[in-house]
Amino acid sequence: MKTDAYLVREGKKLSLKDYTTDGTKGVSKEEAEVYKPQLQLHLFKLQERLHAEEQQSLLVVLQTRDAGGKDGTIKHVFTGLNPQGVNVTGFKEPTPLELSHDFLWRVHAHTPAAGMIGVFNRSYYEDVLVTRVHGEIDKQETQRRYEEIRAFELSLQNRGTRILKFHLNISKDEQKRRFQDRLDDPEKHWKFSPNDLKERALWDEYTKAYEKTLSATSTATAPWYVIPADHKWFRNDLIMRILLETLNDMNPQFPKADFDPSTIVIE
Repeated sequence: MKTDAYLVREGKKLSLKDYTTDGTKGVSKEEAEVYKPQLQLHLFKLQERLHAEEQQSLLVVLQTRDAGGKDGTIKHVFTGLNPQGVNVTGFKEPTPLELSHDFLWRVHAHTPAAGMIGVFNRSYYEDVLVTRVHGEIDKQETQRRYEEIRAFELSLQNRGTRILKFHLNISKDEQKRRFQDRLDDPEKHWKFSPNDLKERALWDEYTKAYEKTLSATSTATAPWYVIPADHKWFRNDLIMRILLETLNDMNPQFPKADFDPSTIVIE
């Protein structure tokens, strides 16, 4: 499967209307289930090499609307990896302390160390999406933050961190179905908030904010991918394939021993 079709090209003006929410690229759910164990095994082997090498790291950023599937993506895509090599960080509403600093202050300490895979469940992009939609920052401040984000990501790349950013693209109808599922199932009530409906009412405003943000911050070395997310199984399959492509390109290697194993005698 070619993944370039989901890539946001650097400098390209983006319209989310050009990206499907329910496409499956001719792949069936049954086929995806067959290949899933193989994909997971390859991811595990590459993660093992990455962790042993301790020279590079990978940061995965997940952004979407409410009920877009961030938690499910983390659960299914990273199942089977060594938990010692993966850090997941969720970014919620900033605390008073965090608000007293610049918007990137709370983020840097959570970026992955060498040998690690870091996953951001929401991220610093909240500060150019939610804040912009709610009028907390103006156009000029938004542009300034775009520049700071690009510089921040470049500094991570210079240190050896590859960055993958996924916008989980769901339809308004699918969001409605998922909200209703949460209301219908007592065990999912905790996942729903009445405030979610206030954000849903701003659907078009968020669409514009996502389009501008993805266009302004997708680069060759820190690209955005727009992932069709109405079908959870396809979302997971596609993201695993992109992760595999990226880790293969990073090509981590087991470090060479600093001793001659043939001289070691175990009695």
